[in-house]
Amino acid sequence: IVVLLSSIDLVVNRRVCGSAVADVSAFATTGARYTTSTASIPRAVQFLEARRGERFFVATKVGRRAPLDMASYTRASFRDWVDRSRENLGMGTLDLVQLHCLPTDVYYTPDVFAWLDELRSERAVAHYGASIARIEEGLKAIEYPGIATIQVVFNIFRQRPAERLLPAARVGDVGIIARIPLASGLLTGKLHPGTVFEANDHRAFNRRGEAFDAGETFSDVDFERGLHAVEQIRPLVPECWTMAQFALRWVLIHGAVSTAIADARDPDQARANASAS
Repeated sequence: IVVLLSSIDLVVNRRVCGSAVADVSAFATTGARYTTSTASIPRAVQFLEARRGERFFVATKVGRRAPLDMASYTRASFRDWVDRSRENLGMGTLDLVQLHCLPTDVYYTPDVFAWLDELRSERAVAHYGASIARIEEGLKAIEYPGIATIQVVFNIFRQRPAERLLPAARVGDVGIIARIPLASGLLTGKLHPGTVFEANDHRAFNRRGEAFDAGETFSDVDFERGLHAVEQIRPLVPECWTMAQFALRWVLIHGAVSTAIADARDPDQARANASAS
């Protein structure tokens, strides 16, 4: 299970992450808004490394600082984004940089991957991958020899990656990072028809893709239908497991999946998530 880093609340972050690091792989990923800070994320990484006694592998993303059109993606832009992340994370060489849900045309533009190869040859990045919205993008990205990982929405409700993407990744020796393995909380089994989400929670305003790809919210499953499906799944969950552990384990039993990004709001959730791996 991946440790999710966020600079929004370092105190909570350290408390939550510290509860899980004894049980998870030494792999962390930045949250969507980490770039607001130049100091808190490096401190969080140092805390995790000290707690575990080994260096953490940190993944981050690039490409969403500009309008989502091809004119935004230039050699200079990618270099600037990578340098900014290096500064924010306090790292001379970024462990893993992922294209952050960019337009499909990016994956049909070899120059983009040539620029990433340049950055890798200069040791600005050690590895690069892609966080995708469409299966087609992942299949195309795997064709580039430098691609190390594909991050994709994959869970009990979103099984399509298992049909073609996961087998292709395994053949190509490309790691799969499963995101939203709990379908934005649906697969925790804790939500109900009366659940109220805060106004700034994407589960309140993006159920039909009003702000960004609908797959990022409840995996593009209608909320009420999702709740009904959860009740159909609940009898399958072993007595000693939670619904969330069952859902995470379902993701991780796929051999092509390297890890899963499961958010946690408190130490008990972090420990429970980690126990599924």
